Amino acid sequence: MTSDNATLAHVFLVEDDPSLATLVKDYLELQGYQVSVESRGDNAVERVLAAQPDALILDIMLPGKNGLDICRELRAQSDLPILMLTARTDEIDQIVGLEVGADDYICKPVQPRLLMARLNALLRRAHPVQEQTQTPDLSFGKLNIELNKQEVTLDEESLDLTTNEFELLAYFAQNADHVLSRDDLLNKLRGFGYDGLDRTVDMLVSKLRKKLHDDPTKPKRIKTIWKKGYLFVSDAWK
Repeated sequence: MTSDNATLAHVFLVEDDPSLATLVKDYLELQGYQVSVESRGDNAVERVLAAQPDALILDIMLPGKNGLDICRELRAQSDLPILMLTARTDEIDQIVGLEVGADDYICKPVQPRLLMARLNALLRRAHPVQEQTQTPDLSFGKLNIELNKQEVTLDEESLDLTTNEFELLAYFAQNADHVLSRDDLLNKLRGFGYDGLDRTVDMLVSKLRKKLHDDPTKPKRIKTIWKKGYLFVSDAWK
């Protein structure tokens, strides 16, 4: 699979609504994706792991097992990009979905063109084009970020980060000591700006702070700048 073309990319869709599943499958296949579909949650983990797709679109409300449990189980075994489908009003599902390891979410009713844009963005991040030149590593005291290998160590301990967490941390580090707004950060992660409601950046920052041993009540490494955004502090890693 190439990162800039959906052709040959295999997407697995777990959705129990037949009409929605058919709509998404037909639309993505027209765009060049290979699409597999499963309607039951209790079959999903086994089938997805066996298929080894390039990305997963996962509904939350499913018979047999819900999407949050499926996401949690898959994330423990795979770094597969996961895009969750949530009800527009269920903000708690969006938050919990990110907490259990989803890379992104999209609200129902699904708009096919928006779904495809989100999916393409996930695939580009998960399968970056290999550059001929080596990108310099980023080091801040005990924190080391290897951009080409997508590996992070802190106090010589390797950190287990999702694709979105790594992308966000790398972007912070590349802009150390500069305040980045939610608009900046969402543009980097998704290709469009902050709408005033999206909680993705806040949840990712919260998860990063935990993994970076940054006190969430008084963060020193990734600070919240009131009404402006976030600040990665370069000298806080000694």
